[in-house]
Amino acid sequence: MQICDVIRQRIIDGRLDPGSSLPSSRNYAIELGVSRTSVVSAFEQLKAEGYLKARQGSGCFVSPTGNLDKVGKTRIKHKGGSQSDSWETSKPIKQSGAADMRLFPYRQWAQCVTRVARESPESLVQTVDPFGDPKLRESIAQYLFDWRGMEVSPKQILITAGSIDALEICVRTLLCDGDHIGLENPGYRPLRNFVKQEGFSPVWLSVDQHGARVPTANTNTTPPKMVVLTPSHQFPLGGAMSPERRAGFISWAEKTNSWIIEDDYDSEFRYAGKPIPALTGLDWSGRSIYVGSFAKIFSTGLRLGFLVSPPDLQAEFSQTLSRFTSRASSSMQRVLSEFMDNGMFYRHIRRVRRIYGERRKTLIDCLDAELNHIISYDDYHAGMQFVARLPEGYDDVLVTQAAREAGFFVSALSDHYAGKNKQHGLLIDFCGYQNDEITKNVSVLREVLEQLDPLYFTNNQSSLPNS
Repeated sequence: MQICDVIRQRIIDGRLDPGSSLPSSRNYAIELGVSRTSVVSAFEQLKAEGYLKARQGSGCFVSPTGNLDKVGKTRIKHKGGSQSDSWETSKPIKQSGAADMRLFPYRQWAQCVTRVARESPESLVQTVDPFGDPKLRESIAQYLFDWRGMEVSPKQILITAGSIDALEICVRTLLCDGDHIGLENPGYRPLRNFVKQEGFSPVWLSVDQHGARVPTANTNTTPPKMVVLTPSHQFPLGGAMSPERRAGFISWAEKTNSWIIEDDYDSEFRYAGKPIPALTGLDWSGRSIYVGSFAKIFSTGLRLGFLVSPPDLQAEFSQTLSRFTSRASSSMQRVLSEFMDNGMFYRHIRRVRRIYGERRKTLIDCLDAELNHIISYDDYHAGMQFVARLPEGYDDVLVTQAAREAGFFVSALSDHYAGKNKQHGLLIDFCGYQNDEITKNVSVLREVLEQLDPLYFTNNQSSLPNS
């Protein structure tokens, strides 16, 4: 419904012109971090309402007729009483673990854009190095040294269009047809969908209190040639991988000639103690590749990330880029470097980490006060969302549906599991909500949980109970 509402409103406002095409359902789903089924259902609903039409083999397009004739186009009033077509700030599609863009330092960012446009305007439209803007790679190398304890050369850094793009580059460089990829279970759903979409078979790595388990020799399964891990803060359960388990993965990769992809997607947000060292920084074998993204610090709209390759692999990655080219946008790379070098990046991280920490405390206090008789949780003092486990009998998917209908966006923990052995719980965001919004949302969640009878979930899996 969120996808439907946003697309419908943009068509009504005239921001999507008649005849313009929509992205493919697969790409749109990956970009939003939702299932493809959700996007397909939204497109089908909009086609039924007359806002979209499909062309065989070409995708979906904005319809020039239908319900739009009844609605007309919206005009926005500006100061002075004049009217003109304008972009309107629409309510964003809520995504799990998204940054609060109300905290983004827009004015400081604009200053960096202006400075780069004045001093090196060519960098806004082109980059001479396929690995990315040299100055940004230097800035990232310094950032990794300051915040993650990693000593890397800028030459090892490759700018990507995000973490999924980084993984695709690694797959194209290091894997062959028929190779298997080890994925954490539970884990990141878009990553799971990407692996299956590319035709690789996943090997599920179960997760315990020490992190993902190291693959073991098993005659019934093919060992993975690559594993993708979140050792600093496991998604979605939270928690950090133990030193023994980290050493175990490094030894395994060295013995089996395999690769470790370390996805360090939100390591900046740790609210107690010192940051946990990156696994790649401890790798003595040179079998680890570090992947980072700016989506959690800024927003997914920036579409920039990076990977750090071992020195011996730089030629192989260069060859991959020469075959497939880079997808990372060049326009904001030098601007981001300016933002980092001037210290604005670090001030922004410190500020939002303090605010997110306060919101996290508010969420925990509210859960303890209103839901301690229903939910349980492990507090890892890190991350951008909170896992609340539900008692036996609750179906978290149906609870999620009921909560969203009541106005509170939560995600089902079971959706992140592969196979039948699933834990049921809720992924509760706190970074994207102010303290008063968090208090209201927990009250909504309490009402939803108390109105739903767990016995109902056991016997009825297709619909929500009547309130």
